[in-house]
Amino acid sequence: MNIQNLFQKLVPWLLSHGIKIVLIIIAAFLTNWFLRIFIKKVVKRIIGDRIRETEGKREKTLISVFSGTAKFVIGIVAFLMVLPEFGVNIGVLLAGVGVIGLAIGMASKEIISDFLSGFFIILENQYLIGDEIEIAGIKGEVKEITLRKTIMKDETGLIHLIPNRQVKRVAKKINEGKKA
Repeated sequence: MNIQNLFQKLVPWLLSHGIKIVLIIIAAFLTNWFLRIFIKKVVKRIIGDRIRETEGKREKTLISVFSGTAKFVIGIVAFLMVLPEFGVNIGVLLAGVGVIGLAIGMASKEIISDFLSGFFIILENQYLIGDEIEIAGIKGEVKEITLRKTIMKDETGLIHLIPNRQVKRVAKKINEGKKA
């Protein structure tokens, strides 16, 4: 195959499929951007104009978790929209993924437990980003909370990733004069 044949086949493909792929990626990026702004506004409205440090931490935590989840979902949807442009039949792929997902879901009760525990940690406001806590025998500052794990930095500077299913008991340091 010479370069001219390749060029003659590539140009029509790029004009039809390439443009669709670029538009899907741009739409996913813009959707993620608008959704992040929307999430920030909704969380700020729910939290209100409270000035307390704890509410600021809760706001940061909620925005981080919801934005990360939205970004993941948008990425998966965009990926599934791009695959047909390369000739991949996603109907068969989704059916196969559904069966595999069911098998993995049954086998991965720990991951499901992490997500449920993380959801309730955030919902119940047990601890927030920036809080000084002790969980699973580790004392330190919460650096990040996701539905799956809590990331802490201890006094020595070590970073600990703790699966949320291991959070059975939380000891939280509350500063005097401030309510948490």
